[in-house]
Amino acid sequence: MPHLLIAGKLHPAGIALLKSANGFTYDYVEESSEPSYAPLIGKADALVIRTQPLSAPTIAEAARLQIVSRHGVGYDSVDVAALNARRIPLCVVGDVNSQSVAEHAMMLILACAKQLIRADNAVRNGAWGWRNRLEAGDISGKRLLIIGYGRIGHHLAQMAEGFKMDIRAFDPFLAERGWPEGPVRPAATLAEGLAWADIVSVHMPKAGAPLLGAKEFTRLKQGAIVVNTARGGIVDEGALTAALADGRIAAAGLDVFDDEPPKQDHPLLAFDQVAHTPHIAGLTQQAAERMAVSSIQNVFDFFAGRLDRDLIVNGNF
Repeated sequence: MPHLLIAGKLHPAGIALLKSANGFTYDYVEESSEPSYAPLIGKADALVIRTQPLSAPTIAEAARLQIVSRHGVGYDSVDVAALNARRIPLCVVGDVNSQSVAEHAMMLILACAKQLIRADNAVRNGAWGWRNRLEAGDISGKRLLIIGYGRIGHHLAQMAEGFKMDIRAFDPFLAERGWPEGPVRPAATLAEGLAWADIVSVHMPKAGAPLLGAKEFTRLKQGAIVVNTARGGIVDEGALTAALADGRIAAAGLDVFDDEPPKQDHPLLAFDQVAHTPHIAGLTQQAAERMAVSSIQNVFDFFAGRLDRDLIVNGNF
């Protein structure tokens, strides 16, 4: 009888699915930290995990572990090499929150263009005359560069078309594999795309050094907007702070940070032209239910021998 370890709070629909299944036992730890679940890893045949780390030392203690199912699509907090050494597959939930993330990115784009934070502050603080400064702008006719043209990028492009934006995307993986049909044209290089864009929205996984740093910000037009709903570390926070301070970047929308939650003295929190959200782009009520159910179902499917191979991110195990 496989034993599951659920690490991190799940939507009740996921727990209900687990309770209704025959042939499985489980432990459920709602706290989202590695020390909270690590003492239970030794008896787990499967691990369902949210955003907390899964490190090599914890994997070494998981003598029975056969499958790790991520409650989401990112896995930068998981030591994939340690899983590979044990030939343990790591699966994600597939396309259950891409629409939610795209909607959130679109919301941040609008909040930045319309200077929502400053507008809200003007009403709350009695500065009604702020409206006459005409700081809010339109996005119709603006150039949007989508960095990472997967499912989220496609959804965002469809929304942006409704706002009559001019859209391009940069995605070296797709450029090599073959660009998909449709109205969105590829930017040949990141540098070319940045020089063209008025607004940049990031939707690529984190991979080593920041994708957008000081050099990249100098390529942007004066007054550009930058939105990141992907992962902290993709945008260099120090370089973004400097670009906001000197006015090259007019506004930014950030759902993610290098370290989460950020400290209250984080320099980016001082800017009233930056819209912040607490890493919730994919955490709508509906997406949370879909992710919980899918992350549990992936474990069931694995032990039944029918797990979708496309959901395994670390090899053909």
